[in-house]
Amino acid sequence: MQESTAHQVAANATSSFTEHLQRDRPELLPYNRDLPAGAAATPLQVPHATTIVALSYDGGVLMAGDRRATMGNVIASRHIEKVFPADHYSVLGIAGTAGIAIDLTRLFQVELEHYEKIEGTLLSLEGKANRLGAMIRGNLPMALQGLAVVPLFAGFDTAAGVGRLFSYDVTGGRYEEREHHTVGSGSVFARGALKKLWRPNLTEPEAVAVAVESLYDAADDDSATGGPDPVRQLWPVVYTVSRSGARRIPESELAAVAGSIIEARTIARREA
Repeated sequence: MQESTAHQVAANATSSFTEHLQRDRPELLPYNRDLPAGAAATPLQVPHATTIVALSYDGGVLMAGDRRATMGNVIASRHIEKVFPADHYSVLGIAGTAGIAIDLTRLFQVELEHYEKIEGTLLSLEGKANRLGAMIRGNLPMALQGLAVVPLFAGFDTAAGVGRLFSYDVTGGRYEEREHHTVGSGSVFARGALKKLWRPNLTEPEAVAVAVESLYDAADDDSATGGPDPVRQLWPVVYTVSRSGARRIPESELAAVAGSIIEARTIARREA
């Protein structure tokens, strides 16, 4: 009897926490929820997270997100955080339906922690990117009803010794990006800024300045993107990931960077 029980436990064991929920408690998954009757015909008014930018620099990758969430033409929040550490060597940025995106982020964090505890080792960066794609694919029925989540994923590949960046579509399709990438409503404007400002072998401080300036440009043209706000002391959330792990850039540093950008543009406008 004990041997039979041991075999059953072994058979039920899985290194994927998401698979465990799907099998035993599917109702707890963020995307296994019933929408209210008629929701498909009438778009739900829910907060949406907007612009995320990511770029490579000499020694790692960086990801940054603005702090605004919108609901239709209303600012739902000026304080939302859209960039999170997934584990010690990777970060995740979210755009799309804010509630589902945040729940998916938490599930992804638990997924990576569960794998490490079960297997006794970190999942490879490629494996992390693939598992995130599977989660996004699981949300496809909700995405088809207007509740889409589109993330950016970046991390340091300890085996290859380089930072890598991945983008996704709503079907869970995964694409490795080179140099830089953006998602969200202000992505067109942020991408234009990155094309002009990014260059190979940026230092970490230079990469931070490029990211903040690209979000500043996005906020200048996209009402759903919030720029640096000196009055409220609100700055983007910025993470770097290098061989030493993920690090959140302190707000004092971001305030100085944003102040320099605003001052430079004020001077340029006066001299124009």
